[in-house]
Amino acid sequence: MRKKQAKKRPLLPDPKFNDQLVTRFVNNLMWDGKKSTAFKIFYDAIAIVDERKQDEEKSALELWKDALSNVMPHVEVRSRRVGGATFQIPMQIRPDRKVSLAMKWLISFSRKRNEKTMALRLANEVLAAAKEEGAAVKKRQDTHKMAEANKAFSHFRF
Repeated sequence: MRKKQAKKRPLLPDPKFNDQLVTRFVNNLMWDGKKSTAFKIFYDAIAIVDERKQDEEKSALELWKDALSNVMPHVEVRSRRVGGATFQIPMQIRPDRKVSLAMKWLISFSRKRNEKTMALRLANEVLAAAKEEGAAVKKRQDTHKMAEANKAFSHFRF
């Protein structure tokens, strides 16, 4: 690292739910700087989740947060060269990286679904992740399996 690390900029909470996590998610969802479109997609998805939810005591936003926490990985593998060989070393993930990985996975697997609109895709992926199923949760399980399989190399951690 040549320069000092950039400071974390404070995010403004979103207008509807007054939550910074929603703004962070929408910033990841946004394409070509079109934040209002990204907010519309997110709010439409939350409305669809609200219609389709089976659990009556939880709000759609709480369901989305549950989905996000179900997708969050706790360990990941990092490549490290030791004596000419490359090892996959399991490591704990920083809390902010956990959240950003969960968001990226939820959004990318939503985009790969084949429903008609992005709001519908996102809503269905959120509902699936809240029930601990779906592609984003599978990605987390695969990451954990990979870390478990390479547990023998954890002594190479630095």
